[in-house]
Amino acid sequence: MKKNIVIIGGGAGGLELVAGLVNQLKNANITLVDSSPIHLWKPLLHEAAAGTLNSYEDELSYYNFAVRKQFQFCLGSMQGINRSKKEIYLAPVFDDHKNILIPERTIPYDILVMAVGSVSNDFNIKGVRENCLFLDNTEQANFFHQHLLKTLMQLPYRTEKNITIAIVGGGATGVELAAELHYAIRQMAKHGMTFQPENISFVLLEAADRILPALSQRLSDLVTEQLNKIGIKIYTKEQVKEVTPDGFITHSGTFFPAEIKVWAAGIKAPEFLKHLDLEINKINQLIVKSTLQTTRDDAIFAMGDCAYCFDEKLGKAVPPRAQAAHQEAALLVKSIQNSLKNKPLPIYHYRDYGSLISLSYYETVGNLMGRITKSLMIEGKFARFAYRSLYRMHQKALYGTWWVSVLMFANLLTSKIRRRLKLH
Repeated sequence: MKKNIVIIGGGAGGLELVAGLVNQLKNANITLVDSSPIHLWKPLLHEAAAGTLNSYEDELSYYNFAVRKQFQFCLGSMQGINRSKKEIYLAPVFDDHKNILIPERTIPYDILVMAVGSVSNDFNIKGVRENCLFLDNTEQANFFHQHLLKTLMQLPYRTEKNITIAIVGGGATGVELAAELHYAIRQMAKHGMTFQPENISFVLLEAADRILPALSQRLSDLVTEQLNKIGIKIYTKEQVKEVTPDGFITHSGTFFPAEIKVWAAGIKAPEFLKHLDLEINKINQLIVKSTLQTTRDDAIFAMGDCAYCFDEKLGKAVPPRAQAAHQEAALLVKSIQNSLKNKPLPIYHYRDYGSLISLSYYETVGNLMGRITKSLMIEGKFARFAYRSLYRMHQKALYGTWWVSVLMFANLLTSKIRRRLKLH
Protein backbone atom coordinates (compact mmCIF):
# COMPACT_ATOMS: atom_id res chain seq x y z
CA MET A 1 0.00 0.00 0.00
CA LYS A 2 1.13 3.53 -0.74
CA LYS A 3 2.27 5.53 2.26
CA ASN A 4 0.77 8.96 2.99
CA ILE A 5 3.34 11.76 3.27
CA VAL A 6 1.90 15.10 4.37
CA ILE A 7 3.83 18.38 4.35
CA ILE A 8 2.35 21.32 6.26
CA GLY A 9 3.55 24.61 4.82
CA GLY A 10 4.45 25.55 1.27
CA GLY A 11 7.26 28.00 1.92
CA ALA A 12 10.64 27.66 0.26
CA GLY A 13 11.65 24.56 2.22
CA GLY A 14 8.29 22.81 2.13
CA LEU A 15 7.82 23.36 -1.58
CA GLU A 16 11.35 22.22 -2.41
CA LEU A 17 10.76 19.10 -0.32
CA VAL A 18 7.57 18.29 -2.21
CA ALA A 19 9.32 18.78 -5.56
CA GLY A 20 12.16 16.50 -4.48
CA LEU A 21 9.83 13.79 -3.18
CA VAL A 22 7.66 13.60 -6.30
CA ASN A 23 10.82 13.20 -8.37
CA GLN A 24 12.15 10.37 -6.20
CA LEU A 25 9.08 8.54 -4.87
CA LYS A 26 6.53 6.72 -7.00
CA ASN A 27 5.01 4.59 -4.26
CA ALA A 28 3.64 7.32 -1.99
CA ASN A 29 0.72 9.73 -1.78
CA ILE A 30 2.17 13.20 -1.25
CA THR A 31 -0.03 15.99 0.08
CA LEU A 32 0.91 19.63 0.61
CA VAL A 33 -1.18 21.79 2.95
CA ASP A 34 -1.03 25.59 3.04
CA SER A 35 -3.35 28.37 4.17
CA SER A 36 -2.71 30.34 0.97
CA PRO A 37 -3.24 29.18 -2.64
CA ILE A 38 -0.06 30.92 -3.83
CA HIS A 39 3.66 30.90 -3.07
CA LEU A 40 6.13 33.77 -3.30
CA TRP A 41 9.74 33.29 -2.24
CA LYS A 42 9.89 35.04 1.14
CA PRO A 43 13.15 36.99 0.52
CA LEU A 44 11.25 38.84 -2.25
CA LEU A 45 8.53 40.18 0.04
CA HIS A 46 10.30 43.47 0.76
CA GLU A 47 10.48 44.15 -3.00
CA ALA A 48 6.77 43.39 -3.39
CA ALA A 49 6.00 45.75 -0.51
CA ALA A 50 8.05 48.55 -2.06
CA GLY A 51 6.57 47.94 -5.52
CA THR A 52 9.86 47.18 -7.22
CA LEU A 53 8.60 43.65 -7.88
CA ASN A 54 5.17 42.69 -9.16
CA SER A 55 4.20 39.78 -6.92
CA TYR A 56 1.63 38.56 -9.45
CA GLU A 57 4.38 37.83 -11.97
CA ASP A 58 6.60 35.84 -9.61
CA GLU A 59 3.99 34.01 -7.54
CA LEU A 60 3.35 30.30 -7.99
CA SER A 61 -0.07 28.65 -7.80
CA TYR A 62 -0.01 25.55 -5.59
CA TYR A 63 -2.94 24.09 -7.54
CA ASN A 64 -1.14 24.42 -10.89
CA PHE A 65 2.11 23.14 -9.45
CA ALA A 66 0.33 20.14 -7.91
CA VAL A 67 -1.16 19.16 -11.26
CA ARG A 68 2.18 19.56 -12.98
CA LYS A 69 4.13 17.58 -10.38
CA GLN A 70 1.34 15.09 -9.60
CA PHE A 71 0.78 15.57 -5.89
CA GLN A 72 -2.25 16.73 -3.95
CA PHE A 73 -2.70 20.26 -2.61
CA CYS A 74 -5.11 21.07 0.23
CA LEU A 75 -6.01 24.67 1.03
CA GLY A 76 -6.40 25.20 4.76
CA SER A 77 -4.80 25.71 8.15
CA MET A 78 -3.84 22.90 10.50
CA GLN A 79 -5.84 23.12 13.72
CA GLY A 80 -5.12 19.82 15.43
CA ILE A 81 -3.54 16.38 15.37
CA ASN A 82 -4.20 12.88 16.69
CA ARG A 83 -0.81 11.21 16.85
CA SER A 84 -2.17 7.81 17.90
CA LYS A 85 -4.45 7.69 14.86
CA LYS A 86 -1.94 9.53 12.68
CA GLU A 87 -4.44 12.13 11.53
CA ILE A 88 -4.31 15.89 11.17
CA TYR A 89 -7.31 18.20 11.21
CA LEU A 90 -7.73 21.22 8.96
CA ALA A 91 -9.85 24.22 9.90
CA PRO A 92 -12.64 25.30 7.53
CA VAL A 93 -11.88 27.92 4.87
CA PHE A 94 -14.10 31.00 4.85
CA ASP A 95 -14.83 33.65 2.21
CA ASP A 96 -14.77 37.41 2.80
CA HIS A 97 -18.29 37.29 4.23
CA LYS A 98 -17.45 34.54 6.77
CA ASN A 99 -19.30 31.88 4.78
CA ILE A 100 -17.73 28.40 4.75
CA LEU A 101 -16.11 27.63 1.41
CA ILE A 102 -14.37 24.40 2.43
CA PRO A 103 -15.45 22.45 5.54
CA GLU A 104 -13.20 20.90 8.18
CA ARG A 105 -11.20 17.94 6.90
CA THR A 106 -9.24 15.01 8.27
CA ILE A 107 -6.04 13.92 6.52
CA PRO A 108 -4.26 10.66 7.41
CA TYR A 109 -0.49 10.46 7.40
CA ASP A 110 2.29 7.94 7.80
CA ILE A 111 4.99 10.62 7.73
CA LEU A 112 4.25 14.24 8.64
CA VAL A 113 6.60 17.17 7.97
CA MET A 114 6.04 20.52 9.64
CA ALA A 115 7.40 23.34 7.46
CA VAL A 116 5.20 26.24 8.53
CA GLY A 117 7.98 28.81 8.71
CA SER A 118 7.84 31.77 11.05
CA VAL A 119 5.96 34.99 11.73
CA SER A 120 7.01 38.30 13.24
CA ASN A 121 7.58 38.27 16.99
CA ASP A 122 5.98 41.27 18.68
CA PHE A 123 7.35 40.19 22.09
CA ASN A 124 3.95 41.14 23.56
CA ILE A 125 4.87 44.82 23.28
CA LYS A 126 1.88 47.09 23.64
CA GLY A 127 0.54 48.54 20.40
CA VAL A 128 2.65 46.57 17.92
CA ARG A 129 -0.16 44.52 16.38
CA GLU A 130 -2.54 47.47 16.26
CA ASN A 131 -0.19 50.05 14.73
CA CYS A 132 2.51 48.31 12.67
CA LEU A 133 2.79 46.79 9.23
CA PHE A 134 4.33 43.32 8.84
CA LEU A 135 5.96 41.31 6.05
CA ASP A 136 5.20 37.69 6.90
CA ASN A 137 3.41 36.72 3.67
CA THR A 138 2.34 37.89 0.21
CA GLU A 139 -0.98 39.30 1.44
CA GLN A 140 0.78 41.53 3.95
CA ALA A 141 3.32 42.67 1.33
CA ASN A 142 0.53 43.63 -1.09
CA PHE A 143 -1.37 45.44 1.68
CA PHE A 144 1.83 47.28 2.60
CA HIS A 145 2.27 48.39 -1.02
CA GLN A 146 -1.30 49.67 -1.30
CA HIS A 147 -0.98 51.55 1.99
CA LEU A 148 2.27 53.13 0.79
CA LEU A 149 0.73 54.24 -2.53
CA LYS A 150 -2.33 55.79 -0.86
CA THR A 151 -0.15 57.69 1.61
CA LEU A 152 2.06 59.07 -1.17
CA MET A 153 -0.93 60.02 -3.34
CA GLN A 154 -2.43 62.06 -0.51
CA LEU A 155 0.81 63.76 0.43
CA PRO A 156 0.72 66.75 -2.02
CA TYR A 157 -2.76 67.72 -0.79
CA ARG A 158 -2.01 67.69 2.92
CA THR A 159 -1.00 70.59 5.11
CA GLU A 160 1.85 68.58 6.65
CA LYS A 161 3.93 67.32 3.75
CA ASN A 162 6.75 65.66 5.72
CA ILE A 163 6.37 62.06 6.82
CA THR A 164 8.64 59.47 8.42
CA ILE A 165 8.81 55.77 7.63
CA ALA A 166 10.21 53.95 10.67
CA ILE A 167 11.32 50.33 10.63
CA VAL A 168 11.99 48.38 13.84
CA GLY A 169 14.56 45.64 13.38
CA GLY A 170 18.04 46.02 11.92
CA GLY A 171 18.28 42.49 10.63
CA ALA A 172 18.37 41.55 6.95
CA THR A 173 14.64 42.17 6.41
CA GLY A 174 14.63 45.62 7.99
CA VAL A 175 17.84 46.74 6.29
CA GLU A 176 16.81 45.53 2.82
CA LEU A 177 13.32 46.99 3.17
CA ALA A 178 14.67 50.42 4.15
CA ALA A 179 16.94 50.59 1.09
CA GLU A 180 14.24 49.23 -1.24
CA LEU A 181 11.65 51.75 -0.05
CA HIS A 182 14.16 54.60 -0.38
CA TYR A 183 14.84 53.64 -4.00
CA ALA A 184 11.20 52.89 -4.89
CA ILE A 185 9.89 56.20 -3.57
CA ARG A 186 12.34 58.14 -5.70
CA GLN A 187 11.35 56.11 -8.74
CA MET A 188 7.66 56.76 -8.05
CA ALA A 189 8.33 60.52 -8.07
CA LYS A 190 10.08 60.16 -11.44
CA HIS A 191 7.15 58.21 -12.88
CA GLY A 192 4.43 60.80 -12.39
CA MET A 193 3.53 60.87 -8.70
CA THR A 194 3.61 64.49 -7.56
CA PHE A 195 5.09 64.30 -4.06
CA GLN A 196 8.63 65.42 -3.19
CA PRO A 197 10.91 62.52 -2.15
CA GLU A 198 12.97 64.78 0.11
CA ASN A 199 9.88 65.22 2.31
CA ILE A 200 10.06 61.54 3.28
CA SER A 201 12.58 60.50 5.92
CA PHE A 202 13.60 57.03 7.04
CA VAL A 203 14.42 55.73 10.51
CA LEU A 204 15.81 52.29 11.36
CA LEU A 205 15.65 51.21 15.02
CA GLU A 206 17.71 48.31 16.40
CA ALA A 207 17.92 47.06 20.00
CA ALA A 208 21.46 45.68 19.60
CA ASP A 209 24.61 47.82 19.45
CA ARG A 210 24.78 47.53 15.64
CA ILE A 211 22.59 46.56 12.70
CA LEU A 212 22.87 43.02 11.31
CA PRO A 213 24.00 41.74 14.73
CA ALA A 214 23.89 38.09 13.56
CA LEU A 215 26.43 38.79 10.80
CA SER A 216 30.05 39.91 10.82
CA GLN A 217 31.16 43.31 12.12
CA ARG A 218 32.71 44.13 8.75
CA LEU A 219 29.51 43.39 6.84
CA SER A 220 27.53 45.43 9.35
CA ASP A 221 29.91 48.37 8.94
CA LEU A 222 29.66 48.27 5.12
CA VAL A 223 25.86 48.27 5.21
CA THR A 224 25.77 51.02 7.84
CA GLU A 225 28.02 53.20 5.70
CA GLN A 226 25.82 52.73 2.63
CA LEU A 227 22.56 53.42 4.49
CA ASN A 228 24.05 56.57 6.00
CA LYS A 229 25.12 57.66 2.53
CA ILE A 230 21.54 57.56 1.20
CA GLY A 231 20.16 59.34 4.23
CA ILE A 232 18.62 56.57 6.33
CA LYS A 233 18.97 57.40 10.02
CA ILE A 234 20.08 54.44 12.13
CA TYR A 235 19.50 54.31 15.88
CA THR A 236 21.04 51.38 17.77
CA LYS A 237 20.57 50.36 21.41
CA GLU A 238 16.96 51.51 21.12
CA GLN A 239 14.55 48.85 22.35
CA VAL A 240 10.88 49.59 21.71
CA LYS A 241 8.71 49.79 24.80
CA GLU A 242 5.38 50.78 23.24
CA VAL A 243 3.90 51.65 19.86
CA THR A 244 1.29 54.38 19.49
CA PRO A 245 -0.60 55.55 16.37
CA ASP A 246 1.97 58.37 16.15
CA GLY A 247 5.23 56.47 16.64
CA PHE A 248 7.56 54.39 18.82
CA ILE A 249 8.47 54.86 22.49
CA THR A 250 11.74 53.21 23.49
CA HIS A 251 13.12 52.16 26.86
CA SER A 252 15.54 55.11 26.74
CA GLY A 253 12.52 57.41 26.94
CA THR A 254 12.91 58.62 23.35
CA PHE A 255 9.86 59.06 21.14
CA PHE A 256 10.33 58.40 17.40
CA PRO A 257 7.39 59.85 15.46
CA ALA A 258 6.38 57.91 12.34
CA GLU A 259 3.41 57.81 10.02
CA ILE A 260 4.29 54.44 8.48
CA LYS A 261 5.47 51.99 11.12
CA VAL A 262 7.00 48.63 10.17
CA TRP A 263 7.82 45.74 12.53
CA ALA A 264 10.70 43.51 11.44
CA ALA A 265 12.23 42.68 14.83
CA GLY A 266 12.58 38.98 15.51
CA ILE A 267 10.61 35.88 14.58
CA LYS A 268 8.68 33.09 16.22
CA ALA A 269 6.98 29.94 14.98
CA PRO A 270 3.16 30.02 14.60
CA GLU A 271 1.07 29.86 17.77
CA PHE A 272 -0.83 26.68 16.88
CA LEU A 273 2.35 24.61 17.38
CA LYS A 274 1.84 25.05 21.12
CA HIS A 275 -1.19 22.76 21.00
CA LEU A 276 0.26 19.72 19.20
CA ASP A 277 1.66 17.97 22.30
CA LEU A 278 5.17 18.17 20.82
CA GLU A 279 8.23 19.64 22.50
CA ILE A 280 8.73 23.34 21.69
CA ASN A 281 10.99 26.17 22.84
CA LYS A 282 9.99 29.64 24.04
CA ILE A 283 9.37 30.95 20.50
CA ASN A 284 7.17 27.97 19.58
CA GLN A 285 9.77 26.17 17.47
CA LEU A 286 9.47 22.38 17.40
CA ILE A 287 12.55 20.85 18.98
CA VAL A 288 14.02 18.21 16.68
CA LYS A 289 16.80 15.66 16.84
CA SER A 290 19.78 15.68 14.48
CA THR A 291 17.67 13.63 12.05
CA LEU A 292 15.07 16.47 12.04
CA GLN A 293 12.56 14.15 13.75
CA THR A 294 10.60 15.71 16.60
CA THR A 295 11.69 14.55 20.04
CA ARG A 296 8.34 12.98 20.95
CA ASP A 297 7.33 11.38 17.65
CA ASP A 298 9.66 9.85 15.06
CA ALA A 299 6.91 9.95 12.42
CA ILE A 300 6.84 13.76 12.57
CA PHE A 301 9.67 15.85 11.13
CA ALA A 302 10.17 19.62 11.29
CA MET A 303 12.29 21.89 9.11
CA GLY A 304 12.97 25.53 8.39
CA ASP A 305 12.17 28.42 10.70
CA CYS A 306 9.65 26.41 12.74
CA ALA A 307 12.29 23.87 13.83
CA TYR A 308 14.91 24.17 16.56
CA CYS A 309 17.86 21.93 15.70
CA PHE A 310 21.05 22.00 17.76
CA ASP A 311 24.05 21.24 15.57
CA GLU A 312 26.83 19.53 17.53
CA LYS A 313 29.49 20.60 15.03
CA LEU A 314 28.44 24.24 15.23
CA GLY A 315 27.93 24.15 18.97
CA LYS A 316 24.72 26.13 18.54
CA ALA A 317 21.29 25.99 16.93
CA VAL A 318 20.86 26.07 13.17
CA PRO A 319 19.98 29.68 12.22
CA PRO A 320 16.53 30.40 10.71
CA ARG A 321 17.78 31.21 7.22
CA ALA A 322 16.70 30.34 3.69
CA GLN A 323 19.86 28.33 3.02
CA ALA A 324 19.15 26.17 6.09
CA ALA A 325 15.65 25.36 4.81
CA HIS A 326 17.12 24.54 1.38
CA GLN A 327 19.66 22.14 2.92
CA GLU A 328 17.06 20.53 5.20
CA ALA A 329 14.67 19.95 2.27
CA ALA A 330 17.40 18.11 0.35
CA LEU A 331 18.22 16.00 3.41
CA LEU A 332 14.57 15.12 4.12
CA VAL A 333 14.10 13.76 0.61
CA LYS A 334 16.74 11.16 1.50
CA SER A 335 15.43 10.74 5.05
CA ILE A 336 11.88 9.96 3.96
CA GLN A 337 13.11 7.49 1.36
CA ASN A 338 15.17 5.74 4.03
CA SER A 339 12.30 5.81 6.50
CA LEU A 340 10.00 4.07 4.02
CA LYS A 341 12.67 1.37 3.55
CA ASN A 342 13.36 1.07 7.30
CA LYS A 343 16.93 2.25 6.81
CA PRO A 344 18.90 4.56 9.17
CA LEU A 345 18.28 8.26 8.67
CA PRO A 346 21.06 10.70 7.75
CA ILE A 347 22.24 13.31 10.26
CA TYR A 348 21.79 16.98 9.45
CA HIS A 349 24.71 19.37 9.76
CA TYR A 350 24.27 22.98 8.72
CA ARG A 351 26.77 24.46 6.31
CA ASP A 352 27.07 28.24 6.13
CA TYR A 353 27.73 29.43 2.59
CA GLY A 354 27.83 33.08 3.61
CA SER A 355 25.48 36.04 3.70
CA LEU A 356 24.34 38.52 1.08
CA ILE A 357 22.54 41.81 1.71
CA SER A 358 20.83 43.68 -1.13
CA LEU A 359 20.44 47.44 -0.73
CA SER A 360 18.24 47.74 -3.81
CA TYR A 361 20.03 49.36 -6.76
CA TYR A 362 22.44 51.19 -4.48
CA GLU A 363 24.68 48.29 -3.52
CA THR A 364 24.85 44.59 -2.74
CA VAL A 365 27.40 43.33 -0.23
CA GLY A 366 28.15 40.04 1.46
CA ASN A 367 30.62 37.34 2.27
CA LEU A 368 31.01 33.91 0.70
CA MET A 369 32.22 31.00 2.79
CA GLY A 370 33.81 27.85 1.43
CA ARG A 371 36.25 25.10 2.32
CA ILE A 372 39.23 26.93 0.83
CA THR A 373 38.28 30.54 1.54
CA LYS A 374 36.62 30.76 4.94
CA SER A 375 35.24 34.24 4.32
CA LEU A 376 35.48 36.28 1.12
CA MET A 377 33.93 39.76 1.13
CA ILE A 378 32.19 40.70 -2.12
CA GLU A 379 30.25 43.72 -3.35
CA GLY A 380 29.05 45.37 -6.53
CA LYS A 381 27.93 43.51 -9.64
CA PHE A 382 29.37 40.18 -8.57
CA ALA A 383 27.53 40.37 -5.25
CA ARG A 384 24.31 41.33 -7.03
CA PHE A 385 24.68 38.34 -9.37
CA ALA A 386 25.27 36.04 -6.38
CA TYR A 387 22.22 37.46 -4.60
CA ARG A 388 19.95 36.91 -7.61
CA SER A 389 21.34 33.41 -8.10
CA LEU A 390 19.84 32.40 -4.73
CA TYR A 391 16.36 32.83 -6.23
CA ARG A 392 17.42 30.85 -9.29
CA MET A 393 18.56 28.01 -7.02
CA HIS A 394 15.11 27.97 -5.46
CA GLN A 395 13.46 27.89 -8.89
CA LYS A 396 15.84 25.14 -10.00
CA ALA A 397 14.77 22.97 -7.05
CA LEU A 398 11.15 23.41 -8.13
CA TYR A 399 11.29 23.31 -11.93
CA GLY A 400 14.65 21.83 -12.87
CA THR A 401 17.59 23.32 -14.76
CA TRP A 402 15.94 23.36 -18.21
CA TRP A 403 12.89 25.38 -17.20
CA VAL A 404 14.95 27.83 -15.14
CA SER A 405 17.07 28.47 -18.24
CA VAL A 406 13.88 29.17 -20.21
CA LEU A 407 12.64 31.55 -17.49
CA MET A 408 15.95 33.43 -17.46
CA PHE A 409 15.91 33.76 -21.27
CA ALA A 410 12.31 35.00 -21.20
CA ASN A 411 13.17 37.57 -18.54
CA LEU A 412 16.11 38.76 -20.62
CA LEU A 413 13.90 39.22 -23.70
CA THR A 414 11.20 41.15 -21.86
CA SER A 415 13.40 43.15 -19.46
CA LYS A 416 13.38 46.23 -21.72
CA ILE A 417 9.59 46.41 -22.10
CA ARG A 418 8.42 45.22 -18.68
CA ARG A 419 7.94 47.91 -16.07
CA ARG A 420 9.77 46.98 -12.93
CA LEU A 421 7.98 49.60 -10.81
CA LYS A 422 4.43 48.74 -9.74
CA LEU A 423 2.24 51.85 -9.30
CA HIS A 424 -1.13 50.20 -8.70
